[in-house]
Amino acid sequence: MSESVNVSIIYYSATGTVHALAQAAVEGAEKAGAQVRLRKVAETVPQEVINTREEWAQHVRDTADVAQATLDDVEWADVVLLGTPTRFGNPASQLRAFVETTGPLWFQGKLAGKVYSAFTSSSTEHGGQESTILALANTFYHWGGIIVPPGYTDPVKAQQGNPYGTSHVAGTGAPGETALGAARHQARRTVEIAAALKAGRTA
Repeated sequence: MSESVNVSIIYYSATGTVHALAQAAVEGAEKAGAQVRLRKVAETVPQEVINTREEWAQHVRDTADVAQATLDDVEWADVVLLGTPTRFGNPASQLRAFVETTGPLWFQGKLAGKVYSAFTSSSTEHGGQESTILALANTFYHWGGIIVPPGYTDPVKAQQGNPYGTSHVAGTGAPGETALGAARHQARRTVEIAAALKAGRTA
């Protein structure tokens, strides 16, 4: 890759599914030659609620060392990948809360022209995966972003089956190699497109 690309992978994960997809995206972006930041958004649910589900409390402990997302992570990036579980067909409120802090960057035009893409998970099949990714695309439109979906641009996407973005049915267990491979491919594709854009702008 001739152009250096900065990638911020910003996500929310309650019990680890989206975190696993985010880690796979890190692998894909790094393999494509990018500089990568993995960032979680702040948890807004009270600890006493989290403690009612052991897997949720355990994931909070397991990811205590993951840095929390800031606006600098968005400004620094050429590519922003957002990951979230679906909540009634929409992004989780924790991710939305972070997105809604980006107004100052938007006002200064610092969100425009970046490459954006999204990934998600749901408890059940047809549990709102596509609508969640499309909801995030609405934000990308307002930012003036360049939306790069994975489409069916790699054989793994024919297996995984979601051209909008990587998705996984959490009710079937942790993401397997197909979903993880799809996340790697999605990140790699965004890096390749961003590198081409940077090269074109400097030509």
